[in-house]
Amino acid sequence: MGRGESKPANLEPRNPPPTTAIFAAGLVLMDFESSDAALWREALVSYETVIKTVGKPDIISLDDFYRKELPDLLHQRDPNPYITTDELSRLMQWKLARGKWRPRLLSFVSSLDDAVVRDASAKAFASLPDVSKAVTELTVLKGVGPATASAVLAAYAPDVAPFMSDEALVAVIGDSKDYSLKRYMMFVEKMQPKAKELSTLEDLFTPSDVERALWSSTVGAKMRTLSTKPDEVEKEKKSRRKRKR
Repeated sequence: MGRGESKPANLEPRNPPPTTAIFAAGLVLMDFESSDAALWREALVSYETVIKTVGKPDIISLDDFYRKELPDLLHQRDPNPYITTDELSRLMQWKLARGKWRPRLLSFVSSLDDAVVRDASAKAFASLPDVSKAVTELTVLKGVGPATASAVLAAYAPDVAPFMSDEALVAVIGDSKDYSLKRYMMFVEKMQPKAKELSTLEDLFTPSDVERALWSSTVGAKMRTLSTKPDEVEKEKKSRRKRKR
């Protein structure tokens, strides 16, 4: 295994676990236009419950790495933060586990030269709060598009750059077919003011909090629907089998 490479996690999906916890949480699909901070907070608090229902190997440890370990590592490197190839690879594993399975992206990222990754990411972090420039600095790396770049930036600056997940993109923009920088900036321009709208002195929301709330409410609502429709569950299983390599 080359320098900077990490052993890919087994991300092939398993059958989803029971959704009892989702029913208990009573999650509903969030309306992005809603200004009810209590509903948004409920969706955000439910994130850790929902992530456990996704049913993919290693997703819990990967999510802990992305949300807790990686931000600490990046800030320990202040004032000149950077990300390593190994960390970027684990971030990609997290992104794939929480979303769609795209094995080629993981292969591209894992083979990147560590010095190149450190240099590109250092330039990206130094560009903040100019999100557009920061994304551009990261997307010179093979396998890193605006969505992956947004995940890197969100790990370091959740108050500035939210992760562009499919679920949040659909909720905010209306579809998830365009992963361009232009579309991401439209996303950012809606997420930043939404976070400010929901925040109070006692209860702050970041754009990344808004993204996680949208993700958990969307996935939670989907799991509730699937659990009450056996035919849909079977279709989901067949779809997962087709995605296996």
